[in-house]
Amino acid sequence: MLKINDLKVNYGGIEAVKGISFEVPEKSIVTLIGANGAGKSTTLRTIVGLKKPSAGTIMFLGDNIAGTDTSSIISKGITLVPEGRRVFADMSVIENIKIGGYLRTDSLEDDINWVYDLFPRLKERSWQMAGTLSGGEQQMLAVARALMSRPKLLMMDEPSLGLAPIIVQGIFDIIKEINKQGVTILLIEQNANMALHAADLAYVMETGHITMQGSGKELLADESIKAAYLGKKKN
Repeated sequence: MLKINDLKVNYGGIEAVKGISFEVPEKSIVTLIGANGAGKSTTLRTIVGLKKPSAGTIMFLGDNIAGTDTSSIISKGITLVPEGRRVFADMSVIENIKIGGYLRTDSLEDDINWVYDLFPRLKERSWQMAGTLSGGEQQMLAVARALMSRPKLLMMDEPSLGLAPIIVQGIFDIIKEINKQGVTILLIEQNANMALHAADLAYVMETGHITMQGSGKELLADESIKAAYLGKKKN
């Protein structure tokens, strides 16, 4: 579905992404793991058009979307759930959800019911101001809002950041359920253990380079990954 080839992205005079290549197969869950500053968020922001690449191609369903504006990319079927949720605090839950379908001209009703089925807690709080929700509920709302554009590819930037472990498990259960319903997922996540358990395919990113790839299970079993990202010492 998505094929990145030799992608380079600059921040000022600094090359943050240094010629990476990777693929996201249709209907899979793919994760990028790595330390802060590795270039993961920059990669997602570039795919969705918030950053312009200095080189390389971003092929989505056969079209090169590198450098395309964000609205066009969303209309093609890619949506990003940003780090930090970024809900509209002074608007209600239902108003936040409807904003996610702003490019659509058809009825949103069926999709509102779909996201309420995924997130019953949001239905209970439909008219509550988003800023009064808990961190976990705001993350649910950010995902629900993104789903309103009917994405073929849903990208998520650190969905578990700042959440309690029991809430993180619930978020990952929802990610798996969304994937089962046919949405492809590209995920970056500090919680490497949860991400690798969920992922069909995983890539390790370090200082702008992809240094390792494999299935989630393969990377979970790799001793260097255990030592660097899972808090387990090498024997």
